[in-house]
Amino acid sequence: MTSLSRRCLLAATAALTLSFSGAASAAEPIRIGAVLSVTGPAAFLGDPEQKTLELYVKRINEAGGVLGRPLQLVVYDDGGDASKAKTFAQRLVEEDEVVAMVGGTSTGTTMAMIPVFEDAGIPFISLAGGIEIVEPVNPHVFKMPHTDRMACQKIFEDLKARGFTKLGLISGTGGFGASMRKQCTAVAPDYGITIVADETYGPKDTDVTPQLTKIRGSAAQAVLNADFGQGPAVVTRNYRQLGIDLPLYQSHGVASKQFIELAGEAANGARLPAAALLVADKLPDGDPQKKVLVDYKTAFENAFKQPVSTFGGHAYDGIMILKSAIERAGSTEPGAIRDAIEATKGFVGTAGVFNMTPEDHMGLDLSAFRMLEIKNGDWALAG
Repeated sequence: MTSLSRRCLLAATAALTLSFSGAASAAEPIRIGAVLSVTGPAAFLGDPEQKTLELYVKRINEAGGVLGRPLQLVVYDDGGDASKAKTFAQRLVEEDEVVAMVGGTSTGTTMAMIPVFEDAGIPFISLAGGIEIVEPVNPHVFKMPHTDRMACQKIFEDLKARGFTKLGLISGTGGFGASMRKQCTAVAPDYGITIVADETYGPKDTDVTPQLTKIRGSAAQAVLNADFGQGPAVVTRNYRQLGIDLPLYQSHGVASKQFIELAGEAANGARLPAAALLVADKLPDGDPQKKVLVDYKTAFENAFKQPVSTFGGHAYDGIMILKSAIERAGSTEPGAIRDAIEATKGFVGTAGVFNMTPEDHMGLDLSAFRMLEIKNGDWALAG
């Protein structure tokens, strides 16, 4: 175990041990695993995920735990490395003896861990976006975020409504970018969209002006960047530097205030599909998600003094669906928990309203996405 991973585990265990209260403190804890990318290139995803899990496990334990027992969160930091993620997954199963797992920050680390939890028969709730996590369905694997295919569909709906039919596509070559590129290419014809330029960039590229110059010279009426992490900020800054006067779309992989901070004023005008969490205070009072969103946003921002992100929201959805599943199962046996997760219906979370089935281990439809636009350095519902 790396020193950082050990510190994460010890800190989480110590903090959660202190939070056990009442009758729950005398009972044997229920061990929940989490492998997250708290450091490395996906840290802006993994950091709020870890903070959210720790915050809500603490709150659950202060309220008496689950089935009268405290939750114990065992956290490892994979640094965005898929091989480390798999090693930590094996440790959670073989040494820590967890009954369920909430984690997997990226598609790449999630895919590396799936065989471990499938072989062990332990339910795994992923926080990553790639559609291949749940298609085809693996019996023990679930996911919280909207899929990359849904992001493509939501963007194409918006393009069609604005009268655009020719798209320039630029995507990262990593797991998420490659997956979304594949999904967008596949569903574009369904919306009458023609991809007239198709460019890619690597995870360490700091300038993509050659690729964007090619797109500018094409017949594109709008441009979509499919990626997460640092890449989209580079694309956005280069896009504005080149003076490209076309609508720019980003993926839900940049649904964090950190993207706006990295891209600066260049981010203004960009559109992306995202969970309603980013515009919680702008929703009408009758919106079924509003109370959940405002409560989570308030709790997170009060606890950590930083803006909420959809990625922390996915962790909230994961831990609360798991809590509900254990309570409904009346058991901490992994198979019973798995069955209860799969039977989740009408759960109002930050990503939407979840309705899972044996054929759908995500449980969200396209209505769970909102089309947002960045205006004056902040999120707004797109007009």
